[in-house]
Amino acid sequence: MKILLVEDNLELAQSLAELLRQHAFVVDHVDRGDAADQLLSQSHYDLLLLDLNLPQLSGKALLRRLRERGDSLPVIVLTASDSLDQKVLCLEIGADDYLVKPVEVRELLARMQAIARRQMPGRENQVRCGNLQLDLRTRLFSVADEELALPPRERSVLEALMLQNGSALPKQRLMDVIYGMDEEASADAVDLYVHRLRKKLQASDTTIMTLRGVGYLLKQKLAGGD
Repeated sequence: MKILLVEDNLELAQSLAELLRQHAFVVDHVDRGDAADQLLSQSHYDLLLLDLNLPQLSGKALLRRLRERGDSLPVIVLTASDSLDQKVLCLEIGADDYLVKPVEVRELLARMQAIARRQMPGRENQVRCGNLQLDLRTRLFSVADEELALPPRERSVLEALMLQNGSALPKQRLMDVIYGMDEEASADAVDLYVHRLRKKLQASDTTIMTLRGVGYLLKQKLAGGD
């Protein structure tokens, strides 16, 4: 999951971003509403964590712009205000959730997981492809109920492929998933992560296919072969 954190308190933003990265999320941070608006129009994110009191463009104005252009990106508002009227207004104009600072990370992670489940109705907490399973609550993988340990970027690649629900994922989209805006993205590194994942999935009945000119596809192996 790639997250855009929009927060003008630098100390708070750095602390929260680091905690989320420890849970294998890719986090980009900006401290102005106008900068966030530009990023959101150019890049793909899975979740927006949005402060309200921002310079240049307020959080509420940014949220309105997002919804007016038909963007359904999930948004969790993070604010110091516990005003019921403000909470209701944010939900009415398109926020998916609302948390009052200081934020408890465990609660934030639980709210994020709940949003992920709502994005995939009927799947509850598990996503499966053959005997490969992703638990959305823990973001851990298993093969035939045995845990499959993966380093963070390989986990991000496999998670993105699983959440595609049998559709191909372009290489550029995978690059967007695993690299933050301050990192140098590498198409060769994506190929390497996919190669490593294929080896680790050999004992499963799932494989990653390369579709030339299209991208990568996670699918169940055919009976008796690949």
